[in-house]
Amino acid sequence: MSDKKKVIIIGAAGRDFHNFNTYYRNCSNNEIVAFTAAQIPDIAGRKYPAALAGTNYPNGIPIFPEDELESLIEHFGVTECVLSYSDLPYDMVMHIASRVLVTGAKFSMLGSYPTMIKSTKPIVSVTAVRTGCGKSQTTREVVRILNEMGKKVVSVRHPMPYGDLEKQKVQRFATIADLKFHDCTIEEMEEYEPHIEKGNVIYSGVDYEAILRQAETEADIVVWDGGNNDMPFYKPDVSIVVVDPLRPGHEIGYYPGEVNLRMADIIVVNKVDSAYPEDVEMVLDNIRNYNPKAKVILAASALSVDNPEVIRGKRVLVIEDGPTLTHGEMEIGAGTVAARRFGASELVDPRPFTVGKISETFVKYPYIGSLLPAMGYGEQQMKDLEETIARTECDSVVIGTPINLARFIKIDKPNTRVYYELAEISKPNLKTLLSQALGL
Repeated sequence: MSDKKKVIIIGAAGRDFHNFNTYYRNCSNNEIVAFTAAQIPDIAGRKYPAALAGTNYPNGIPIFPEDELESLIEHFGVTECVLSYSDLPYDMVMHIASRVLVTGAKFSMLGSYPTMIKSTKPIVSVTAVRTGCGKSQTTREVVRILNEMGKKVVSVRHPMPYGDLEKQKVQRFATIADLKFHDCTIEEMEEYEPHIEKGNVIYSGVDYEAILRQAETEADIVVWDGGNNDMPFYKPDVSIVVVDPLRPGHEIGYYPGEVNLRMADIIVVNKVDSAYPEDVEMVLDNIRNYNPKAKVILAASALSVDNPEVIRGKRVLVIEDGPTLTHGEMEIGAGTVAARRFGASELVDPRPFTVGKISETFVKYPYIGSLLPAMGYGEQQMKDLEETIARTECDSVVIGTPINLARFIKIDKPNTRVYYELAEISKPNLKTLLSQALGL
């Protein structure tokens, strides 16, 4: 390998591994000397295993913290660094580029289609322009519609490989027991469990060609359930992209969200019931300017709760989806909307009561404010989340995550869960547009 160009893949344990698998694993001109990791806790310090890396990498590939990027470039004699993770503001992309360029190395990004795997079955991709737009609820609605049309649908979720990468090569989830079998974290269960509860099968893992080939054996249609605002790993026959008018302008200010916006066949403008009309119009203007051929659907995020009396007149602790509050930069979520709608007297600030890794999260993401992110990337984070809830002085807890935290986190206070589903409020709707696009 000594004559090959030495390359570092800059990532976050997802897109980086996919880019390696599809573009670099068998490449004769490049040697991947390292991955760097950001966004996801406790990823750095591991290796991409030899069993997944292939015959060119008998010792695997080390994963280092992104903070060490400059020293790694010098140490390995790197000539190129490839940005391979998502949901980054444009200025951060260029800050990372500047760190690379000042060393003399080349900064690059792979295009969308060279890393997309083609399927033998129709692919419907559901992606977004930011984390927390409502992509998962849109995916569930797409699956419901296609099932009603008599199609066997299997979903494939963007990677969340937080454990043993070799064991996570291909993961299939059809029952709640599968979540335990695969040692899923909170972050993983939030994405898989809602599908399982509706009787649907969902795959995830590390090697997305192997995943697709297995999924094709049991599906008429494969739905790509995207993560963050990453591009699809599979070449879509229909591309659905969700945008968020609570963050107007983000659809053209984040990488690679704008790529998805420009690529979309159907754009779902979600949360119009919660957004200011002028912000909805700003998003619609950007759609008209950047992708005028796309079909647009206006939608609301319909909320319900198990027990409104747990909220009404109470001092509540609101727990929201972790990634939505952290690198998604959302200032409110479904739990906050429900707390206000059902008359909470106060939203209690958890920051005086946090411990351990939850305290570290607030230091890293100070703009979270008075909400508690459901951080659960590992066992210690889950323990610290449980202790933080126990220490917080409040009357009750509002659970705004996609799963019921009370099933595996002890909550010693009255609590209620918030549910949210996509509610289309314009025509043509998803059913009509999917039927037309797929010839159903």
